[in-house]
Amino acid sequence: MHFLREEPPFPSRPLEVSTLEWPVPECWQPIMKLSVIMPIYNERATLQEVVGKVLSVPLEIELICVDDGSTDGSREILSELAAQHDQLRVSLQPQNMGKGAALRRGFKEATGDYVIIQDADLEYDPDEYPIMLEPLLDGKADVVYGSRFLGAGPHRVLYFWHFVANWTLTLLSNCLTNINLSDMETCYKVFRREVIQSIPIEEDRFGFEPEITVKVAKRHLRIYEVGISYWGRTYEEGKKIGWRDGVRALWCLLKYSMKEPTAQLPQNSN
Repeated sequence: MHFLREEPPFPSRPLEVSTLEWPVPECWQPIMKLSVIMPIYNERATLQEVVGKVLSVPLEIELICVDDGSTDGSREILSELAAQHDQLRVSLQPQNMGKGAALRRGFKEATGDYVIIQDADLEYDPDEYPIMLEPLLDGKADVVYGSRFLGAGPHRVLYFWHFVANWTLTLLSNCLTNINLSDMETCYKVFRREVIQSIPIEEDRFGFEPEITVKVAKRHLRIYEVGISYWGRTYEEGKKIGWRDGVRALWCLLKYSMKEPTAQLPQNSN
């Protein structure tokens, strides 16, 4: 199934799949497939455009759209898009179960070499997939986070208290995991498929972000960050996360830090 939006935060593009002109190494294309997991809940205003942008990335793409009980016509748009694009697969949740539940289902169905999370609201730009993939394809990383607070890309100026909450949660996450992320709550996270499919996801809603961060840290996985742009939206434009999700994120950081066992590092025989 598939999605649309009014007044997109970055320049709109027709739905037709085209070849972009940024440098994607030719050696990537025959050796890798990227699974894009897109959870969707009432995103008809942006859905069609974001699907078009994802499918325009000049890589082998498997786009898995998981509709989380939309009631605004998103499911119908997805159905039309799936009929037009073989790369697009649609999964329907029986009711609104939350972002974490949608991602859990999408991860299970992914078949690509790498798996990236893509929101359907146009806050994150699929043109930046090559930046996200580079540490993985270089064999340096198991997981890559796209940080909204690194790099020189454009960032829409929005809510101060959201920034404070994000900074606070990231700081607490770093204290509990002993890693030095700058943006724990970012949507853009890409994994080697065998890594994400080996990690049980328990959180059904926005608690996914702190849960997965604690779990990848506890497994001593190689984590990289890269700077990305951010085209944030307001609540009037459809933003859904609220203060209760921040409280839940705090609880999840504490819960999984205490609950999740730490993997044993290999013994050095020297």
